[in-house]
Amino acid sequence: MTIEYICDNTSNPLHLFHTVLQPLVYGVVFFLGLTGNGLLLTVLLKRRRNLRITEIYLLHLALADLLLLFTLPFAITQGTAGWLFGNFLCKLIGLINRLNLVCGSLLLACIGFDRYLAIVHAIPSLQTRRPRTVHLTCALLWFLCLFVTMPNTVFLSVEQQENNQTRLSCTFNNFGINANNWKLINRLITHLLCFFLPLVIMVYCYTSVIITLCQSQRSLEKQGAIRLALLVTLVFCLCWLPYNITIFIDTLVVLSAVPEPDCHGRATLDQVKIVTEIIGFSHCCLNPILYAFIGVRFRRDLLQLLAKMKCLRVCLSGLRINNVNRVSVSEAFTTTTSSQYI
Repeated sequence: MTIEYICDNTSNPLHLFHTVLQPLVYGVVFFLGLTGNGLLLTVLLKRRRNLRITEIYLLHLALADLLLLFTLPFAITQGTAGWLFGNFLCKLIGLINRLNLVCGSLLLACIGFDRYLAIVHAIPSLQTRRPRTVHLTCALLWFLCLFVTMPNTVFLSVEQQENNQTRLSCTFNNFGINANNWKLINRLITHLLCFFLPLVIMVYCYTSVIITLCQSQRSLEKQGAIRLALLVTLVFCLCWLPYNITIFIDTLVVLSAVPEPDCHGRATLDQVKIVTEIIGFSHCCLNPILYAFIGVRFRRDLLQLLAKMKCLRVCLSGLRINNVNRVSVSEAFTTTTSSQYI
């Protein structure tokens, strides 16, 4: 027997989340992510003809993160004032958001797999770890992600909100029950391609890397590489696991696999979805720190770039001395093969 609750919509418990928490946190994530990924992309493009294998993946990852970040102001606007940008941008922003979310997660898996090939199978992987092969892999990855997220443009549309007839909402409105079915499939894609598959690949590859390094004789390099491998996997899991658990619970509610929560339970679940989604999206501003900024080589290239722009002429000499004499975690992660950003 299904119990239906009639909730009073006169007081919206999500108002504080949409008008205060989401704009504040998304604003910080947008600024930090735009700065970090922008600097990473600039440095890599300055030396695009001499990019190493991991740097090619980092270039595509920074691009995916930047495009994902550009959708956050639209999410903030919809949460505070409703959708104001028309039907075309509704479809376009929805596509860009899902496309780069999926692609960014799979690129993280590709970086882990590349480290696995470089360290665990150093000699046999020389043929597959060529720049042309990596560029082709990234192109196929973008095409795959575009293929699985393109249906968003079909089902997304702008309509009035059910609980507020004065505000518009960009959501899955077109084609009735088919739109609801795609919403569930879209969540399945998010679970599989954005979390579970990348996590499995990262855990397997970095575990193999750690085992291989533990058998080597380079103690300092080994410790740094192990710390980085654990940190990368842990941060990814902490950022996206809460959101995936929350969405999975909400999907069970939609499918009536669990009892329908009362009004307080429904409001709580909606609040948790907002908070966990914010935590998940914050991962795109952490990627440059994890994969580039902790590396001495990237900092050196960045300082040189800023010096040419006459931004750090005063403190450049002191920073350069400190950075050159410091052994970074990311350098330790790749010393067994070549000097790369990760």
